[in-house]
Amino acid sequence: MKIDSHQHFWIYDCSRHAWITETMAVLKRDFLPAELAVQLEANEVDASIAVQADQSEMETLFLLELAKHCKRIAGVVGWIDLGSPQLKRRLQFFSQFKKLCGFRHVVQSEPDDRFLLRPDFVRGVARLQEFGFTYDILIYPKQLPAALELVAKFPRQRFVVDHLAKPDIKSKNIAVWAAHMGSIARSSNVYCKLSGLVTEADWHRWMPADFDPYLDVVLEAFGPDRLMFGSDWPVCLLATGYKQVKQIVEDYVSRKAPTARENIFGANAIRFYDLKARADGPAA
Repeated sequence: MKIDSHQHFWIYDCSRHAWITETMAVLKRDFLPAELAVQLEANEVDASIAVQADQSEMETLFLLELAKHCKRIAGVVGWIDLGSPQLKRRLQFFSQFKKLCGFRHVVQSEPDDRFLLRPDFVRGVARLQEFGFTYDILIYPKQLPAALELVAKFPRQRFVVDHLAKPDIKSKNIAVWAAHMGSIARSSNVYCKLSGLVTEADWHRWMPADFDPYLDVVLEAFGPDRLMFGSDWPVCLLATGYKQVKQIVEDYVSRKAPTARENIFGANAIRFYDLKARADGPAA
């Protein structure tokens, strides 16, 4: 199976989706499974992982309801308050949903660069392994040092770095980011999503070659068995379409790691998110 490891759905609400600014006006509408299905079909992708875009349990339940009725949604990465004293009870509740793979917090928006190391958050991450849940790390490069410390505390917890930790592709700043990515990749329980590239470049003047230095870093650091393609649809529409985003990664893999295509475009995501165990949902 070919898997898109990272995309979003929402029913647009200006207050809930306040992160969508006027410069992102193309995103100020609803994005739902029927529209994505057209893109998946056109690009020969079988299924996707729906990832939270709002910090609420309501968002998690919204995505799970979509997944319940859509076989193309292979799994869900939701949100839960990892710092809550009621966390264990909430994890027990969410463990009933077969398609729920794990959780994510929008750490990139936290003013504290060491948010990932707050005691209550660390205690929350410690609970995830008990229930078999993954954790998606959404950060900027400045937050990578804290992420390094976090993953070191939990060598058996499955982590994945979203969007290559959002390197500053537009300004071509690479050295410090590359060093940190090399360090975090030494933890074999950490994967990386080849996603979100175009939105970190110049939205209007990017070229495929802009991404090669960054893809080179993560291919060398993580190897082909811990990388997974993600479209970041519909956020990618800020810079280009679904087809072009997939083509960037396809062309790179065909040149640099041709034997790894099956892994990067499906097998790694299936293994990381344990999708085989979640694969008997109802047809769309």
